[in-house]
Amino acid sequence: QVQLVESGGGLVQVGGSLRLSCAASGRSFSSYVMAWFRQAPGKKREQVAVISGSGTGYADSVKGRFTISRDNAKNMVYLEMNDLRPEDTAVYYCAARMGYEYNNWGQGTQVTVSS
Repeated sequence: QVQLVESGGGLVQVGGSLRLSCAASGRSFSSYVMAWFRQAPGKKREQVAVISGSGTGYADSVKGRFTISRDNAKNMVYLEMNDLRPEDTAVYYCAARMGYEYNNWGQGTQVTVSS
């Protein structure tokens, strides 16, 4: 198991940028597949970015605007978000898995993009 704590959310104007951070505690962090999800009011939770030893992946809605990265020495995962849009408004969650399912979740951090 790994414990996850997100930070870095906030209020930003359209076109602005934010950097979310996820601090992980526990063993074997580098072995986990890490991802960022988001959930907007009234909508299902969606995966926006993932990073593993195989590389990175992004939802089409954020491709070219968001960048996921990790620092295994610091047990950290980041989500750099640029050119933010009102539809990016959501609670963003950091998640981790070793198997097929994400069974480690943070508490979430709110991102609000105002127009």
